[in-house]
Amino acid sequence: MNKYLLYSFLFLTTVLYAQEEDTITLNFKEYLGFVKKHHPVAKQAELNISIGEANLLKSRGGFDPKIEVDYDRKKFKGSEYYDLLNATFKVPTWYGIELKANFEQNEGIFLNPERTVPDEGLYSAGVSVPIAQGLLINDRMASLKKARLFREQTKADRDLLVNEILYDASLAYFDWLQAFNEKEIYQDFLINARARFDGIKKSALAGDKAIIDTVEAKITVQNRQLSLEQAKLKLMKSTLDLSNYLWIGNNIPVELQPNVIPDNEVDAVIDQTLQIQQALFAEVDLVNHPKLRSLNYKIEGLEIDRKLKANKLLPTINLEYNFLTASPEEANSFNTADYKGGVTFKFPLFLRKERGAVKLAKYKIQDSQYELASVQLQIENKVNAIYNELESFKTQNNLIASIVNDYTTLLKAEERKFSFGESSLFLINSRESKLIDAALKSNKLQNKYFGTKAKLFKNLAVNPENL
Repeated sequence: MNKYLLYSFLFLTTVLYAQEEDTITLNFKEYLGFVKKHHPVAKQAELNISIGEANLLKSRGGFDPKIEVDYDRKKFKGSEYYDLLNATFKVPTWYGIELKANFEQNEGIFLNPERTVPDEGLYSAGVSVPIAQGLLINDRMASLKKARLFREQTKADRDLLVNEILYDASLAYFDWLQAFNEKEIYQDFLINARARFDGIKKSALAGDKAIIDTVEAKITVQNRQLSLEQAKLKLMKSTLDLSNYLWIGNNIPVELQPNVIPDNEVDAVIDQTLQIQQALFAEVDLVNHPKLRSLNYKIEGLEIDRKLKANKLLPTINLEYNFLTASPEEANSFNTADYKGGVTFKFPLFLRKERGAVKLAKYKIQDSQYELASVQLQIENKVNAIYNELESFKTQNNLIASIVNDYTTLLKAEERKFSFGESSLFLINSRESKLIDAALKSNKLQNKYFGTKAKLFKNLAVNPENL
C-alpha cells in the first residue's frame, strides 16, 4: 500500500501542474501521453511488433544452412555386419536451389555393394535444382515474403489498437470535463441562491419582505443543493471511469485524488494533441490509413499464396548432380568422370487438388479486395460526415454562447429590478433556471464538439507521435 501511494504521489507531482494551492490540473496532452506509454492495451499493441519480428526471424530460418549426420551400425555374435556414416552439409538458396557437401564412410562384412566406398571415405559436392515446381517460388520463399508483409501489417494493426485506446481515453476525459463543469455551474448558482436567501430573510425579519418569500428562496436553495449533489455523484463516476486509463510503470493503476481537476483549455490543444489540425484544413489522404494499409498487406500476402498454389500446377522435376572424390584436398580431383546424379519427376494426372486450391486463393483475394473497397468508402463517408458535424457544432456553440450571455443579462436586470422592489422572486428564479439550462446545454454541446473531434481522430486512425 505504501508503495502504491508513493507511485501515486510521484505520478501527480510529475505529470500534473498546480493551478491553485488546493487543486491540481490534469493536462489533456500529458494525460494521453501516460495512456499511450503505460496502459496495458497500448503495451499489448507494441507487443504485436515483436510478434511480427519473431515471425520474420522464424521464416528466415528456412534458409539456414543445415548439417545432417546419419550413423547406423550393426554388430551380432562378434561380427560387424555394417558400420555406416553419412554426413551432409546443405545450404538452401532463394530460388529453391540447394547446395550440398557430403562425406560417406561405410564398412562391414554384409555391406550393400552400392555403399562400398574407399577406406578413407568418399566426398561429394553438388547441387539440387528444381526446374519446374519450386524454382520461381517455393514454400520457403513464400513464407519469408509473407513474414515481411506480416511485420508491416502488425505495425498498421498496432496503430489501430493505440488509436482505439486513445479515443476511448479521450472520451473519458471529455465526460470528466463535462461532469466537472456541470458541478461548477450548480455550485456557483447555489452560492447565488444562498446569498439571495440570506438577503430576503433579513428583509423579512425587518418587515420589508413577506415571510412567504423566504420559503420560496429556501426551496430554491434546496433545489440547487439537490442538483449539486447529483452533479457530484456524476463527477465521481466519471472520475472513476477516467482512472481506468491511468497507469504508471510496472502495470500499477492510478486513482485520481479529489483535488485533481480537468483542464478547461482543451479547445486550444485538442487539435495538436490528436494531430488532426492538418485534416481540418486540407483534403485527407487515406493512402496511409492504417486500416487500409493492413488490408493491402493482407491482399499482398494472399497474392503470394495464389502464386505458390499456381506454381504447384507444374510438375515436380528435380535435378541433382554431385562431384565425387576420395581426396578433396586436391582441387583437380573433382572431375566430371566421377559423379552421382539423378532426376525426380512427379505429376498428378488430374490436378484437381491443385486447381481447387488456386481457385480458392483467387476467391480469397477477391473477397479482400471487396472488403478494402467497402472499408475505404466507409472511412471517406464517415470523415466527410464528421466535417459537417464539426461545422454544425461550431455554429451551435456560437449560438448557445450568445444565449447564455443574453440570459445572464436578463438575470442581472431582474435582480436589479428586484432590489428596487419592481420585480419578484418568482421572476428571478425563472430567469435563473433558464440561464442554468442554457449553461448546461452549452456544456453538453462542448462535450459533443470535443467528442466529434475525437471521432475524426478515430476514423483517421492517427497514432500521435508527439505524446
